[in-house]
Amino acid sequence: MKNPVNAKTVVVTGAASGIGRALAVELSRRGAQVACCDVNPDGLKETAGLCRGPVHTASVDVGDPERLHEYAAEVAEHFGTVHQVYNNAGISFTSPVAASAWRDYERVLRVNLNGVINGTLAFLPHLIASGDGHVVNISSLNGYLAQPGLSHYCTAKFGVRGFTESLRAEMLLERTPVKVTVVHPGGVATNIAASSVELARQTGGQITAAQEARQKTYDTKLLKLAPDKAAQIIVDGVEKQRARIRVGNDALAVDLLTRLMPQTAVRVAVLLERRLIKGEQSEPWVPLRHSHSASSTN
Repeated sequence: MKNPVNAKTVVVTGAASGIGRALAVELSRRGAQVACCDVNPDGLKETAGLCRGPVHTASVDVGDPERLHEYAAEVAEHFGTVHQVYNNAGISFTSPVAASAWRDYERVLRVNLNGVINGTLAFLPHLIASGDGHVVNISSLNGYLAQPGLSHYCTAKFGVRGFTESLRAEMLLERTPVKVTVVHPGGVATNIAASSVELARQTGGQITAAQEARQKTYDTKLLKLAPDKAAQIIVDGVEKQRARIRVGNDALAVDLLTRLMPQTAVRVAVLLERRLIKGEQSEPWVPLRHSHSASSTN
């Protein structure tokens, strides 16, 4: 059964760029009233300019639960009701476990996991009140496959999956009028790989040839799916009320691999890191730190 987003009020976090921006534009194209938030006001302004129909924008840090509750009330007052929330905002961080500190994990979890939980808690009462609510949480291919150097990101995205599936079970148990969907995007063509290197430069980090090769590999071989195509797949799945949406052939393939051969899947991740990312570079891998306003690598 299809449930169109036309004429519904939807909220997209992390909407200043990447998948978040593409979602806002696609939802508006299908006739939804869109509320966009991000910590990047300039990016939000650009996103609003690409949308059709009513658009509400606000500067919101999803790691701040009080601000998110305030924002939920603002959106409900502005549009009268809220039907859907797309908890998409996220950051990425690359570093081996042995080279990481707790503050590194805390920084990523605050946005990628806490932000999803905060957004759900803030908007859930409004979604229930609408009588036709939908929570859409963006996890990742890394919500079921762990990769070297991404323990911070994987921890958060595995957590998003568990949180969302538990929420769905509760909504079904209580017969609450809220659908719940977890999304697992694969490699989406955004600037996340390039931005990681650029941020390292800006903060005085040393960029090695191996890191440059890592960025180029991501850009040319791994981040292939256009954000607008990813958004179409996601919204199609939401309209079809799917509980789980996998975005991209890589997400489909990796999901199958992790289900059938979980031990082999980890070995494949290591092999890819060695052959595709590090290549034949002899320089050591120096950890990179990078962030983005939307979950572009999900």
